[in-house]
Amino acid sequence: MTHQIIVSREKRGLGHREAAAEIKKAVKMALAAEGITEPCLVSVCLTDDEGIRGVNREFRAIDRATDVLSFPFNELTPGAFDAAGCERDMESGRILLGDMMISLERCAAQGEEFGHGFEREIQYLTVHSILHLLGYDHVDEGEKKRQMREKEKMIMGDTDE
Repeated sequence: MTHQIIVSREKRGLGHREAAAEIKKAVKMALAAEGITEPCLVSVCLTDDEGIRGVNREFRAIDRATDVLSFPFNELTPGAFDAAGCERDMESGRILLGDMMISLERCAAQGEEFGHGFEREIQYLTVHSILHLLGYDHVDEGEKKRQMREKEKMIMGDTDE
């Protein structure tokens, strides 16, 4: 059994048909980098700034658009994945890692702004979100943020900086 990555679109007309393939590739890269071989299930909803703003307002009380939101199903320790303590899908037995929501509108703008394009940005946002689902965080400027940024760079193959 392999990882299952479900990618859906909140509405028609969002564009970027290549997004699902890039997301699936990035999820697999991140899970492999973390040494997770146990089959997992991840759900990804693609939306626009309006859609993600509504979810951000509802779940985080922040009334603005963002690039990606992560909703972990388990409380995990960064770098110490424990399959035994995770929720599982009743039908498939896969580990339920969680859900993510990505604004394709924000992703395209950031890809242009940072000069690396849409495909790289969607992969980065996906890796970032998977790390959140695996317990990593960046709530402050300290050690946790540094640890998460180092993981992102390693997974994305960044050697500069």
